[in-house]
Amino acid sequence: MATPMRKTVLVPETDFTADALFRTHQPRIVRLCRMLLGNPDDADEVSQEVFLKMLGQRERGPEPADWRAWLTRVAINACHDRHRSGWWKWWKRDGRELLDTDLTARDTVHEAISHEQTEALWRGFRKLTPRQQEVFVLRQVEGWSTREVADSLSLSEQAVKLQLFRAMRRLREALRSE
Repeated sequence: MATPMRKTVLVPETDFTADALFRTHQPRIVRLCRMLLGNPDDADEVSQEVFLKMLGQRERGPEPADWRAWLTRVAINACHDRHRSGWWKWWKRDGRELLDTDLTARDTVHEAISHEQTEALWRGFRKLTPRQQEVFVLRQVEGWSTREVADSLSLSEQAVKLQLFRAMRRLREALRSE
């Protein structure tokens, strides 16, 4: 007697896929939000909002073709929303809490100079326009191509290059003035 063939039913593993997306992209999204917001607590909150939106998008559908670009765009928009909110305008950090250096451990002149340059760089970064910050982070920190940055931010490649040029120039000036 032949064994009846069982019809295999594929059940989408949505929890696994969502978990995999979270594990893959969460460190990058938190880093992006920290750089754009300058406050680790706000960055953690915003990144959580981003992944809640991801779960909502998965339920509503359709799923984006490129989750990396979608999550980045949602994170940037959420950072913009945080900047536009009423309380943010009177409470702004200068980014010093993002430095993970132990100030009591600075024994050498080199470490002290490096710390001062890092602080000058952060101060300069905070003075960039929000668009320059976004382009700089995606291009220089995340290593995205000019085309990927342009697509993600809805800009032309030329506009990305111009924003990056201006950001780099302002950062160089900030380092020279210190």
